Amino acid sequence: QVQLLESGGGLVQAGGSLRLSCAVSGGTFSNLAMGWFRQAPGKEREFVAAISRSGNDTRYKGSVRGRFTISRDNAKNMVFLQMNTLQPEETALYYCAAAWAHTSSDYFASRSVYDYWGQGTQVTVSS
Repeated sequence: QVQLLESGGGLVQAGGSLRLSCAVSGGTFSNLAMGWFRQAPGKEREFVAAISRSGNDTRYKGSVRGRFTISRDNAKNMVFLQMNTLQPEETALYYCAAAWAHTSSDYFASRSVYDYWGQGTQVTVSS
């Protein structure tokens, strides 16, 4: 059973930065495409960023492109989300997700594709 554990959330002022981490255990990490999603109170969980098994292919929600960077370390079974220039409207619970991928270049933006989810880490951006 694959398990995901997020960390790195917290309180930051608008314009600040945070780096989220997700530790993955219980599976062959290099066979998993990874993603980050977020859910604000009263809203649907939305896609933020995704990365392929190899780490060479990434995709971002339009509003975060250029400010957020997703990366992975296959040797350490970790995936990261560097978030810069955070805005108050990005306050949310951020989730790490994993999906079995057939090819090294697959990555997924659809929530329904993901097989495993972490418990989330809270990010609060104050104005």
